Amino acid sequence: MSENKTMSTNELEARLQKAENIRARDGVVWKDKFDRSATIAAAREMADGSAVKLAGRVTALRWLGKLMFGRIYDIDGEIQFSMSREELGEETYKFMKANVDLGDFIGITGELYHTTAGELTVKVSAYEILSKALRPLPEKFHGLTDMETRYRQRYLDIIANEDTRRTMKMRFKMLRLIRDYLNDNGFVEVETPIMQVVASGAAARPFVTHHNALDADFYLRIAPELFLKQTIAAGFDRVFELGKNFRNEGMDAMHLQEFTMLEWYAAYWDFRKNIDFSWKMIQKIIMELRGSLQIEYQGTKLDFGKYEEIDYTARMNELLGVDILEFKDADVLKSNLVAAGMFPAAELEPLKSVPAIVDYVFKRKVRDQIINPAIVYNYPAYMIPLARRNDADGRRIDIFQLIVCGAELIKAYSELVDPIIQRAAFEEQAKNKAAGDDEAFDLDEDFLRAMEHGMPPISGLGLGIDRFFSIIADAPTLRDVILFPIMK
Repeated sequence: MSENKTMSTNELEARLQKAENIRARDGVVWKDKFDRSATIAAAREMADGSAVKLAGRVTALRWLGKLMFGRIYDIDGEIQFSMSREELGEETYKFMKANVDLGDFIGITGELYHTTAGELTVKVSAYEILSKALRPLPEKFHGLTDMETRYRQRYLDIIANEDTRRTMKMRFKMLRLIRDYLNDNGFVEVETPIMQVVASGAAARPFVTHHNALDADFYLRIAPELFLKQTIAAGFDRVFELGKNFRNEGMDAMHLQEFTMLEWYAAYWDFRKNIDFSWKMIQKIIMELRGSLQIEYQGTKLDFGKYEEIDYTARMNELLGVDILEFKDADVLKSNLVAAGMFPAAELEPLKSVPAIVDYVFKRKVRDQIINPAIVYNYPAYMIPLARRNDADGRRIDIFQLIVCGAELIKAYSELVDPIIQRAAFEEQAKNKAAGDDEAFDLDEDFLRAMEHGMPPISGLGLGIDRFFSIIADAPTLRDVILFPIMK
C-alpha cells in the first residue's frame, strides 16, 4: 500500500470535526486571503526583533505544556515558530492544539528571534487558520520514497523531498535563462497550433484527436517546425517557441509521449551559425545552473568545455563498408545487414524504409557509444526531407545533432527553402508511408504554398528540454525532471 493510502475513516472524521470547530469559531474554514508581510525566504534574511506576518503549510508541531514549537513551509523553505499559552491566552492556545494538524495552512503574526539552540524562530502573538487539510501528509513525508506516490502526487513529493524541490526550481530557472538568452539575441517568442491538419516536422507517429465542431480529425503536433518557418516567411527574422510536442511512440527512461521542446528559426543563418550560437547557450546554462562545464551525470564525467565533431556519412560508411548515400532499396539494405551479422532479420522486419533502417543502425551502433558532447554532421539527404541539400553534393544535407550520453539533445539544420525540391522530398516520404513507414512525413500543401511565395535562407534548431535538463540535474529518468509525468 502506498504511503498516501493509510488515512483511516476515523482520521477523516476527526479532521472533519475539527473543520466544523473552526467554522463554529471563525465562520469560515477555508479563508479567502491572508496579508503576508514577507515570504519565508525573505523573513530568513531579516534581523531579530523584526515584525512579520507569514503564512505556510504546517509541517511540524511539538507541544511542551505551556509552550509549543512548529514549522511552516512554502516552496522556498521552512521557518520555525513558537507559541506560549501565557501570550496567546488559554482558549486561543488550546484551540490551536485541538484543531490544527500537519498539512493545514496557517498565518502567523509575531517577531523574529533566535532560540538558545541558534534557530531563527517567529514568536507568535496571533495566528489564523487559513485552510484545513482533510487528508494528512504521508506518515514519513520527510523523505517520501514511495515512487507511485511521488510521481502521481508530485505536490507531496515536492513538500517532502528537498532534492525534488531543488530540481523543479532549477528546471524553471533554466527555462527563464533560455528565454533571456534568446530575447537578448533578437528572438521573438511566438505561438503555433497544437492541433494540426498534417503530421509533419519530424519522423514520428502522431496522436489523433477529433474536432467535433468541424467533424474532422486533427493531429497533436509532433513539431512546430512548419508553422515557425511560415512565421519567418511573414518577415520575423528570429522566432522561437517553448512548448509541448506529442509523439505516439514507446515510453522509456529517455522518451515520453508528451515532452517539452524548444525550437527556434533565424533568417539568413546557416547550420554552422547555429552550432556556434547554440553551443554558447548550452555552456551558459550549464555554468549558471551547475557552476562548471565539467559535470557528472549518473556517475559519468562529462566535459561541456569542448565537443568532438563526427562525420555521420563517413562513420556509417566505415561501419557498413559501403556508401550509404547510394542506398535505395530497403529490402537489399536489410539483407546486407543480416548477412554481415549486424542484426537478426526479425529485429529489422518492422523497419519499412531506407531512412528508418539507416537511423536504426546509427542509433544502435554509433550514437549509443557517444558519451561526451559530440556534434554529428553530414547526413544523407533522404534522412531529413525538410533540410537544405548541400550545394556541392545534393545527396547530403547541411545538418548537425548534439549528442551526449547516447542521447540526441539538439537537431538543427540549414532549412530547405526550395519549393521544387521540397515537394519532391514530400512525395518520397509519401512513398515510404505507403510502404508501411508510420513515421514518414505527410505532404503539407499549405506549407508548400508558403514556400512558393518565397522564404529567405533559414536555419532552425530543436532542443529537447526534458532530456537536456535531465543531464544538468543528474536525473536517471525524464519523469524525475517533469512536474507531472504521465503515468499508466
